[in-house]
Amino acid sequence: MKELRIRVLAGVFVVAGVLSWAGARLWNSVGTLPSVPVAAPIVLALIAVVLLATALSLRARLRAQRERRPGAKGVDPLMAARAVVFGQASALVAALVAGMYGGTGVFLLELLDLPARRDQALYAAFSVVAGIGVIAAAVFLERVCKLPEDDDNHHSGAEPVA
Repeated sequence: MKELRIRVLAGVFVVAGVLSWAGARLWNSVGTLPSVPVAAPIVLALIAVVLLATALSLRARLRAQRERRPGAKGVDPLMAARAVVFGQASALVAALVAGMYGGTGVFLLELLDLPARRDQALYAAFSVVAGIGVIAAAVFLERVCKLPEDDDNHHSGAEPVA
């Protein structure tokens, strides 16, 4: 399984932000821009909490297993792989959503004199922060579930002797 690349997530965030900013400008010139939902940062924060709790639980179980504690519950490799896939998917979606709300928030900075738009800009900012939290929790989960390097597969440039 490939690791998350922060550059890819940053690229998704920036592209979504630019497209969202341009879309918000266009939409506002044609009609009324839809509001940023209050639930957006809450849902993203909940996903971050779930990812963080999963990572902490797996880390504790892996540590107990490594230290050979009596009664230590092992970690099913398939469950760990599913957790990593969930984290990676969540990070990609969070980068997209945070970029979208970030672009909308930047557009809303022009309209801060209106109280309703000021609240929308705050919700967008909280959504970006919560999206970054999801990404951080997903990267942490991925690091927790990373297998140690296998020395048998990595050689120091020497060919195997036949």
